[in-house]
Amino acid sequence: MKAELNELITRIGPGTPCGDLMRRYWQPVALVDEFNPALDPAMGVRPVKAVRLLGQDFVLFKNADGSYGLLDRDCPHRGANLAFGRNEGDGLRCPFHGWKFDAAGRCTDTPGEPTGSTLCQRIKQRSYPLLEKAGVLFGWFGPEDVSPPPFPAFDCFAAPATHSFAFKGLWNCNWLQAFEVGIDPAHASFLHRFFFDESLEESYGRQFRGASLGELDGQRLPMTKVMREFDQPDISFAPMPYGLQLTSLRPINDQITHTRVTNAIFPSTFVIPLSETMTITQIHVPVDDTKNYWYAIFTSFDAPVDKEVMRNQRLEAVTLPDYIPKSGQHNNWGFSADEQQSRTYLGMGESDINVHDQWACESMGAIQDRTREHLGTTDKVIMANRRNLIKAIETVQAGGTPPGVADSEIAAHRMGPDTVDGLAPTGGVEAWWRHAVQAKRDNAPWDAALKPVAEPLAAEYSPHEEAS
Repeated sequence: MKAELNELITRIGPGTPCGDLMRRYWQPVALVDEFNPALDPAMGVRPVKAVRLLGQDFVLFKNADGSYGLLDRDCPHRGANLAFGRNEGDGLRCPFHGWKFDAAGRCTDTPGEPTGSTLCQRIKQRSYPLLEKAGVLFGWFGPEDVSPPPFPAFDCFAAPATHSFAFKGLWNCNWLQAFEVGIDPAHASFLHRFFFDESLEESYGRQFRGASLGELDGQRLPMTKVMREFDQPDISFAPMPYGLQLTSLRPINDQITHTRVTNAIFPSTFVIPLSETMTITQIHVPVDDTKNYWYAIFTSFDAPVDKEVMRNQRLEAVTLPDYIPKSGQHNNWGFSADEQQSRTYLGMGESDINVHDQWACESMGAIQDRTREHLGTTDKVIMANRRNLIKAIETVQAGGTPPGVADSEIAAHRMGPDTVDGLAPTGGVEAWWRHAVQAKRDNAPWDAALKPVAEPLAAEYSPHEEAS
């Protein structure tokens, strides 16, 4: 890849072509948990957070009635930092001269001005649409004269609060290389390879530690065993309204093929199976060009999610209130040469595979130099996504509608998307997995039914060729 093209698809600050594209999609701003005084005592006194997103600084605050506001951080008076503003329950007041702003950005008071002054009626701070979905606050940062698209109707947002759980973490690298690791079907056989399989009964909430759907010779097959012993997947992808549907096939024997179906939701989300009845929807939102937060939403199609267990599993790996990982370049991501020889392929722990992905992303550098890479056939999804990204940037630059869920016609449709990890009959893979996901939906204790989506939506923004 040429250096100028790498710049085009990675830089996301205000006024950049890729930044203009990314601002057309709903982006996660914070976890609702970040306003929980039990996790951050400061929120019990003053629920205000400084937020940086897409290379811009914002202030996020919670009103006394439970509503939220998201404003540009610099006060429109003389630029003081509103993240230090006084939260008065119905807006933020700048401590510099007392100017007050409500959640809509309206200036409601300029106390130092002469009595009868109407100055505040002419002042407005830029505010941003906010929605609370699945324990995450999402904002939209597109042009002020453009209405945001409907919020995408994915499973993770349709499930009740009892059946979803959200978490996040900071990675010190560009958003695109983080997303590209998530949509790479081949890496799990190596980066996440465990030399030993654990008890399936202790796998709750842990990725790749559960069993694949179905049985082989009457036995459940741990995902770790499949990834370890069958490391040459046949990878394919299909265009979908939201992006790409990915299929990885690993023949177990002449009769059985391990089948894993995942999804790349344009521009920075992927959906994968965690277990037979739970999915992970992971979003990578740029903080700036060299940092990103991943937001993972776990969705159960069976029993309610045990939020306390899942939260505590993941809190062990981060420091609050900013969800900064305890492992990183500063401590070699917890690398152990002994472990690499005896227990795992990477040598960076067995309890949290997020560290594995973090290392893969961060070790590339703050922004990966794609002029030095050599792609193989297993990278066909990466190539297809880059083509889609370049085309989408060009579309927005030309004044067109960006692809996927930034298009109102697409975002309004309920579309899942479906995931599966299981053992299929070799001669009927597609029929098997479609039956499996339909059974999962039919048996869900909440309304997980999908309505058909018109086929013409599927191919408009998608690749028509695979990498050779």
